Amino acid sequence: MKQEELLQQIVELFLEEAESNLVGVYLHGSMAMGCFNPNKSDLDLLVVLRRPESAECYRRIAKRLIEIESILPQGAAGIELSVILEICLSNFIYPTPFELHYSAAHRDRYRSDHGYLCGGFEDPDLAAHIMITYYRGITLYGQPVKEVFEPIDSRYYVQSILGDVEDATEGIIENPVYFTLNLCRVLLFLKEGRISSKQEGGEWGAQALPVQYKDLIWKCLTEYKGTVDSELKHDPGLLTEFAGFMKREIIKAGEAEQFDQ
Repeated sequence: MKQEELLQQIVELFLEEAESNLVGVYLHGSMAMGCFNPNKSDLDLLVVLRRPESAECYRRIAKRLIEIESILPQGAAGIELSVILEICLSNFIYPTPFELHYSAAHRDRYRSDHGYLCGGFEDPDLAAHIMITYYRGITLYGQPVKEVFEPIDSRYYVQSILGDVEDATEGIIENPVYFTLNLCRVLLFLKEGRISSKQEGGEWGAQALPVQYKDLIWKCLTEYKGTVDSELKHDPGLLTEFAGFMKREIIKAGEAEQFDQ
């Protein structure tokens, strides 16, 4: 499998660049949760270091990641990887600082701008990645997940995942599969406390949400799983209605969780 070969190459890259400084390489996201679609799913990784490396080291890593991605078939989703320091986990910081971020959104800039580095900032989304890694992640190299990661306050996780749905009313028209399934998994966590993939969230939503939205959710699940050859057509009015309904439900469920705490 191309993705497994790619993961091994990423581990080898970090061993070459930061072996004595490397705490571990951890897989999270859809591949860790058993619902990976090579045409739609990123390979989501967190890399934990004991101490910072140089900016030049991080730039070398980013350029090597571009080379490693080249083994993937054309059109396949790529790597989304963040490097964080161990101290940010043992004394959790929110929003969490990161040393390096690599993803498709930055690939061209890393390729063309030799001085570019996405790092040294704080990212609220990392709270969700850390939470998912703790409960569902896989150790590719290094210390076991539960020895490195700790459960974080669910309020930070909620703040992180809510950021993913803020623009759902507009975004769902352009990307119906992502926003439909993501809205479902956010609501599932707020209602039941379950850390889920987009697929698991959609499967729950298809059973638990009002009947008028079931066909929409199943269509999105079918497309997400890659069981159709082309994108399915969706009713823009229904998408907008669904996003509005889900955002209201998410707000209510979030308020209820805050009250419970």
